[in-house]
Amino acid sequence: MSTVILACGSLERYVDLAQRNRGTDYPVIYVDNKLHAEPERMKERLTEVLAEMDEEIDTVLVAMGYCGGSWEKVPHRQKLVIPCVDDCVTLFLHTDDRRCLNKKASDHMYIFDKTTGDDNFSIPNIRRKLFEEQGEYNGDIVFKSWFGPYHYLDIIDTGCYDCYSESFVEYAQESADLIFAELNYVEGSNRVLEKLVGGDWDEQFLIFPPEKDPSLFDFAG
Repeated sequence: MSTVILACGSLERYVDLAQRNRGTDYPVIYVDNKLHAEPERMKERLTEVLAEMDEEIDTVLVAMGYCGGSWEKVPHRQKLVIPCVDDCVTLFLHTDDRRCLNKKASDHMYIFDKTTGDDNFSIPNIRRKLFEEQGEYNGDIVFKSWFGPYHYLDIIDTGCYDCYSESFVEYAQESADLIFAELNYVEGSNRVLEKLVGGDWDEQFLIFPPEKDPSLFDFAG
């Protein structure tokens, strides 16, 4: 039998690095990170991918989090190993082996690596799209309602990329200025993904045997 990794497309760099560091070479299937904006569509895509997998695949290592309910009751015939985290931000905020579903502070927003000016989920592009769709006045009202609660913009230093480069810091500062937030760095790591591919499945992971559908109870409990 065989194992594959099912990952969010935004985590390609991290999955590759985790496999290099742990000496594994599992095939990887990536799903479009844009689907995160609509968890139901992400859920549909995950269901499709699992259903289409070769019957010889018996274990799927999930390189993503619960992601807004995307994994809620997703049917599967394989064993699923999923990090017990709400999203990829918490995934990278872990620096030890303690289980924690959500490590984010309520008034902090977080960015890492591939959040670039071309990213659909970047703060400048979200603002631009709102202005295009709703006009500057209404778009600004919506933008401020979305980002008003955040007083800090934190760059997660996972050690996997140069988060101190001049270009990245300039981009991060522009984003912080748009939401009137203070720019900071916080410690992070790629530890959870390395444990995932290396088979170190402790309390930070949920293991669902074939046909046992993931649910919010499992993640929250």
